[in-house]
Amino acid sequence: MSRRLGRLAAAIGLSLALASCGGSPTASNSGSGPGDASAKFQQYESLKGQERRDTLLKDAKAEGEVSLYTSMTSDVAGAVTKAFTDQTGIKVNLYRADSETVLQRILQEASANHAGADVVETDALEMASLGKEQLVAPYTGERRDLVGEQGKFENWTADRYNLFAPSWNTTKVPASAAPTSWESLADPKWDGALAMELNDYDWYLTLYEYWQKQGKSTADIDKLFADMANGAKVVKGHTVMGEMLSAGQYSVAASNYSYIVQKAINKGAPVNYQPFVQPVIARAQGAAPLKSAPHPAAALLFQDWLLTEGQQVFVDEGLTPSIEPANLKDPLEGLEVIPVDVNQLLDKQKEWSERYDSLLSRSDKVGG
Repeated sequence: MSRRLGRLAAAIGLSLALASCGGSPTASNSGSGPGDASAKFQQYESLKGQERRDTLLKDAKAEGEVSLYTSMTSDVAGAVTKAFTDQTGIKVNLYRADSETVLQRILQEASANHAGADVVETDALEMASLGKEQLVAPYTGERRDLVGEQGKFENWTADRYNLFAPSWNTTKVPASAAPTSWESLADPKWDGALAMELNDYDWYLTLYEYWQKQGKSTADIDKLFADMANGAKVVKGHTVMGEMLSAGQYSVAASNYSYIVQKAINKGAPVNYQPFVQPVIARAQGAAPLKSAPHPAAALLFQDWLLTEGQQVFVDEGLTPSIEPANLKDPLEGLEVIPVDVNQLLDKQKEWSERYDSLLSRSDKVGG
């Protein structure tokens, strides 16, 4: 079982165990339980446009602050929180950790009847898990209507996407030899020179099912992945993967996030990921207010802002927003993009995690 899946199962198991001891997993110890927060959210439902912004801003200032739990990288989280405070005057209490730890903290606080976070922003799997536990409040603001259907989920909304893309060290891989398809990663020439990320079973699942739909046999797909993993270097963490690629510790990274590689390029690292290998695999990153939010107006204000001004902040940080700002051309226009099936990922995560672990068992762990 992958480390990520193990933490997820343990966190949810702890939440359920504590709840069975008498505490409601969605109650608040502040005296204003999640029902009160949900009722407060409802008061803003009929408001639109500037009237909604003005009302939320006034009420959020009265509340005084907003508490954000997120797995954004530190530079992105810093840029987002600074811009929000600069534009609204509302202080942000930030808790930042990896996605599994964010989920675990919210589940533990809920089980302890502690209302900690107002709003959460993290990976799709963890957002789906929070939705399944009924800890987040569905967001129905008008900005949600501008998010594509692949970014609208029952209990949460995508605010950005992470794009999986092969990337390469340009001092080791000339442009003429760069990968041009996912299949090309299975070429024996990459034996010992290809890196794969330890927990990317969401990428694995998505590409596997895409190839099935394209008519490849199970045997052919298994062989392609086996040939990738044969001699591959296994790295824990996409940031570490990018750093090691920049340092030339291997030639090609199979599935790093494009924005991490772009940041390295901006700093002068000899790496590249364009032209994109198609199809581009996109995994939603999402946000939602907590049902137990102690500052409900500030929670909704932040969610509205994240899907308005916050989208430009994401662009400035090199990320892919869920709502493309009107002044920009879609960087993925003309490319085939396929989303990670979040529901499939949640329902069958044990199966796919174990399959990916088995695949990588033939590879060498080198970092993280």
